[in-house]
Amino acid sequence: MSAVFAARDVTFRYPGSESPAVDVVSLEVAEGAFFALLGPNGSGKSTLLGVLLGEHTRESGTVAYRGRSLESWKRRELAREVAFVPQSEPLAFPMSVRSLVEMGRYPHVGVLGRAGVADEQAIESAMERAGVAALASRSVTTLSGGERQRARIARALAQEPSTLVLDEPTAALDLRYQMETFELLQALTLERGLTVLVATHNLNLAARFATELALLTQGVVKADGVPSEVLRRDLLEQVYHWPVAVVPHPGPGFDAGAPQVIPLSRPTRPRPT
Repeated sequence: MSAVFAARDVTFRYPGSESPAVDVVSLEVAEGAFFALLGPNGSGKSTLLGVLLGEHTRESGTVAYRGRSLESWKRRELAREVAFVPQSEPLAFPMSVRSLVEMGRYPHVGVLGRAGVADEQAIESAMERAGVAALASRSVTTLSGGERQRARIARALAQEPSTLVLDEPTAALDLRYQMETFELLQALTLERGLTVLVATHNLNLAARFATELALLTQGVVKADGVPSEVLRRDLLEQVYHWPVAVVPHPGPGFDAGAPQVIPLSRPTRPRPT
C-alpha cells in the first residue's frame, strides 16, 4: 500500500521548551489503514497529529501527504482530502446539529457559496452514517458527550475526505459510545476505504480495531506495527512505568485473540480493608 502520511526524522519543539515534544519521529500511515497513536500523557500524540496536519511548524524533518510535501498543499485543497475531529472545541454560538454538519462543506462551497444538491446529499449522508440524522434539529449544546462527538464526526464526513484524523475520540465517553465510535471508524475503513488516524489512550480498543499501532513516549516512537508487536508487556511497562498483564481477548468476534492490557496492583501496596 502507498503511504498517505509519511514523516521522516520529524522534530518539533514548543517555544521555550528545552526538550522536543516530537523527537526525530519517522512513520508511515498506509492507504486504507486504521492507524492508532498510543502513549501516556505528554508522550506527543496530539502534537504529532498537529505536525502531520501542518498546524505545527517543524524544527526539522519532512512530512508528505500522498507523496507531496505538506507545504505544497493549499489549505483548502488539503481540507478536501483530510478531515480532523478534535477532542473538544468551544462553540462560538448555539447551533443545530445540521448547521454544525453543514460546516463540513466549507472546503467545497466556501464561506459565501450556496450549497447545491450534491452538498445537501453529502450532509444528509454524513448525518445518517454517523447516527445523528434524528438529532438534526437539536441544539448541539443539548447533546450528550457521545452524541456531540458523533455530530463532529458527521461534520468531518460531510467534507467527503479520503483521510479522517481524530484526537482522543472516546475521551469521557461511556462504554457504549466508545464501542460505537470505534465500530464506526472501522466500518469507514472497510466500507468506504477511508484512512483513519487516531490518537487515543484506549489501548484495548485500539488493539481490537486498529490495523497498526505506534507507541510513543517522550516524543519518541518506542514501537510500531500490528497490535501483537506493540502491546507487549516489557514495552508497556517501560513506557507507562506500571506493572501490566497482556492477555488475549476472549471473543467471540473478529477481535478474538487481540492483546488486552490489564494494569496490575503494585505488590507493595496494601489491600484495602
